[in-house]
Amino acid sequence: MTPFIIPIFISHQGCPQRCIFCDQHTITGHAGLEEEPATSATVKETIEHWLNRPGKERNAGVQVAFYGGSFTGLSGPRQRELLRAVKPYIEEGLVDSIRVSTRPDYIDEATITVLKEYSVSIVELGIQSLDHDVLEASSRGHSAQQSEDAIRLLQEKGFTVGAQLMCGLPGDSTRKLMQTVKKVAGLAPDFVRIYPVLVLKGSGLEKKYREGTYKPLSLARGVALGCRLKTLFDQHGIKVVRMGLQPSEELASKVVAGPYHPSFGELVISRALFKKSRKVLRKTIAARGKCLSIAAADESAFRGPNNVSMKRLAALGMLNGVELIFDKEQARNTVLVY
Repeated sequence: MTPFIIPIFISHQGCPQRCIFCDQHTITGHAGLEEEPATSATVKETIEHWLNRPGKERNAGVQVAFYGGSFTGLSGPRQRELLRAVKPYIEEGLVDSIRVSTRPDYIDEATITVLKEYSVSIVELGIQSLDHDVLEASSRGHSAQQSEDAIRLLQEKGFTVGAQLMCGLPGDSTRKLMQTVKKVAGLAPDFVRIYPVLVLKGSGLEKKYREGTYKPLSLARGVALGCRLKTLFDQHGIKVVRMGLQPSEELASKVVAGPYHPSFGELVISRALFKKSRKVLRKTIAARGKCLSIAAADESAFRGPNNVSMKRLAALGMLNGVELIFDKEQARNTVLVY
């Protein structure tokens, strides 16, 4: 179950430099709202506001999440100030966990000591790639080895670890991307997020795009790559918690080029379910009276935009004599043929 999230936005704060693809204000959907740095008072105010909102299910617990920026890149006193504001809610049982996002080169023993002291239990790392040339072309300012070391150190200290990856970065290729994904899967983070690179107004990548030195992924290619990545992580038992940036009017207005779609994740799932369905139907092509069973919760994703998956399967002749069932008891992301 997904916890009830209380978001605290620290866009760009703690970041030593601007990555070529980045505009945190737009990405988080809080453009113009983070001119003033978060303080102990604003953190408490935000927590109180969200805790007092009616009609929110909290069966999976309550989590305070610091979004944007690099939390452990903040000065020690700033980190302590923000975490100290959350601690009373942890002690009173009103908040169950704290999550921070940061850069892999900003994780060390001293930093972990502070996070442990204030009950941080989940750390997300902006890995993006494990290829040296891709990291350099993206102005990340850290190495692949630092990413691997950070994941291992956090795991050793008992943290839940998340990894953020991007497809379509400058200098990347399918081969390099898949090498990164296999290495990350081998490191066994608890969850991952997959973001296709978008060219945003005002980013360094926009300049390269305008100059013709960067070619973004098409939507179809972005979805295909997202499907490959999700399939590999699924095979390793690593949960993919998000694919594509959180859609917003602000984000849509800032996208210059790239594979943007407000339902990017659903497009990826739709493609994955189509491929699974095609595979199992091919194995039983000679059988008659088949039932193709999909989880009821996956019906919308399986059908895809304009029922595209059904149309493709029908065009391939795979739905002849097939009854389609959407089973409320079936596990999500599974496809069965009876």
